[in-house]
Amino acid sequence: MHNIYRGVFLGAAIGDALGMPYETSPPSFRVLKREFARPNKMHPNSGLKAGCYTDDTQIALLASELLVSGNFTPENYALKLKEMHINKKLRFPDATIISACRHMMKGDEKDAGCNSTTSGCVPLAVPFALAYSDYEKLYDELAKACSVTHTNRGAIAGAVWLATLIRSIIDNESNPLKKAHKAAFLEDETLGMKISDAVRYAKDETPIEAAIVRIGNDVSVYQTIPMAVYFILKYGEGDDLLYYAAQAGGNTDTLGFICGAWLGAEFGVSGLSEDLMLTLENREAIETMANRLYQRFGKKD
Repeated sequence: MHNIYRGVFLGAAIGDALGMPYETSPPSFRVLKREFARPNKMHPNSGLKAGCYTDDTQIALLASELLVSGNFTPENYALKLKEMHINKKLRFPDATIISACRHMMKGDEKDAGCNSTTSGCVPLAVPFALAYSDYEKLYDELAKACSVTHTNRGAIAGAVWLATLIRSIIDNESNPLKKAHKAAFLEDETLGMKISDAVRYAKDETPIEAAIVRIGNDVSVYQTIPMAVYFILKYGEGDDLLYYAAQAGGNTDTLGFICGAWLGAEFGVSGLSEDLMLTLENREAIETMANRLYQRFGKKD
C-alpha cells in the first residue's frame, strides 16, 4: 500500500514534468525522448528547467497539504489557490483556474467556479483518491473541491474517472479501467461515450496518429481523458507509456500526469524510471507528501 501511494504521486509528477516542455506543441513521435527536457525560449513554460512540473502537480500538492493537516474545505482550498495566483506561483495554469481566481479576487469566493470542460481540476483526483476509501464520500468531497474552479459536470466526471481508477487499483478491483469508465459515464454520459470510443480505438489497434485526430489532445476533459485511456490500453504494458503521452501534443502535461498516476498505482515505484525520479523537481518533498498521506489515510484501509 505504501509503495502505491509513493508510486501514484511520483508517477504523476514525473509524467507532468515529461509533458511540461511539449504542452501546446503538435504531436511528435519520430524520436521518443526518454529524459526530461527544457522548453524552448518561446514556450509558456520557458522559465522552467528540465524536470520541473506544472500547475497539475502544484494543485495536487496544495490539496494534499490541506487534506493531511485536516484543514481541507472548499473555502480553504480557494483561499490558497487565490494566494498562488496573486503571487504568480501557478505555472501556465488552466484558463478556467485563472478565471476562477479572478472571480475570487473580486470577493466572489463561494461562486468563483466556471462552467468549463477544461481538465484543470482533474489533478485533485490524486490526493482525494489516496485520502478516501469510501467511494460515495470520495465522489462527494472531490466534486466539492472541483467546484471551486470547475462546476461543469464533464470536468468533474474527468476527476471522478481518475480518482476511481486510482482507488480501485488500491482496492485490488478486478478491472479498474472498467469501473472508472462506469463512474465517469454515471457522472456525465458524454464523457462516458467518448471513453467508449477510445477503448474501441485501442482494441482495434488504431495507429496513434489517427487516434489523436479522432479523439483530440486539447485541454477539454472530453479529449484529455479518452486520450489517456487510449494510451494506457495501448502502451500500459510496455516501457514507453509516459513518453508517448508526453509527446502527444496539446495537453501533454495533464496527459503525462494521468498516465503517470496510473503507472505508479499499477506497478508502484518500481514501475517508474529511476533516472527520472533522481532528476525530478522536489522529489523528496513529493515523497514526503505521499508518506504523510499514507500515514494519515492509508493505514486505515
